[in-house]
Amino acid sequence: MAEFVLYCFAQSGNAYKPALMLNLCGAEWEPRFVDFFNGETRTPAYRAINVMGEVPVLEHGGQRLSQSGVILDYLARHFGRFGGGNDDERREILRWLLFDNHKLTSYIATLRYLLQFAKTGETPVTEFMRGRMKSALAVLDKQLTGSRFVTGENITIADLSLCGYLYWPDEFGVDWTAYPAIANWLDAIAAEPGWVHPYKLMPGHPLPAAH
Repeated sequence: MAEFVLYCFAQSGNAYKPALMLNLCGAEWEPRFVDFFNGETRTPAYRAINVMGEVPVLEHGGQRLSQSGVILDYLARHFGRFGGGNDDERREILRWLLFDNHKLTSYIATLRYLLQFAKTGETPVTEFMRGRMKSALAVLDKQLTGSRFVTGENITIADLSLCGYLYWPDEFGVDWTAYPAIANWLDAIAAEPGWVHPYKLMPGHPLPAAH
């Protein structure tokens, strides 16, 4: 059995964040496929694993951790990588982790789900989500202008968190030419040894058949 087990599925950008971290760190890890689209996260068995009914969940050393930001922080401390070298750097990383969860991933993930999986088409709800997404992307693009990574010249878990949903631009309708600094940043992350696209890194793509 691998040292790390990550409960995940290929379409989850939140699960991609720790999956990518594990891969970049060369960890011995294995995915445990969660059949989200057929309702596994709503089952009592899965709620016993994570009361929140979400992925990712990381199992390591007898511990079971949930929430991508918590897992990234744990892995940064475990591997001594991507976590910042002092308290000021760690606080700056935390600032961008919170921005991602509240302002970026929250809107992009919901917009993508509605368009790509629920097939709602454009609605007043997606219009609102898209407006919020564009505002957050503008903030991120400005931050990355003149900086290789979000908190400076070195990649951190802030980058791994913020990029979680951004390798599917066609699925939520973004052209990265409108955000050139983000485009360059995504290329820089993809150039890191161990980077793999989420649909290749985690199981469940293409979508499993309904039953």
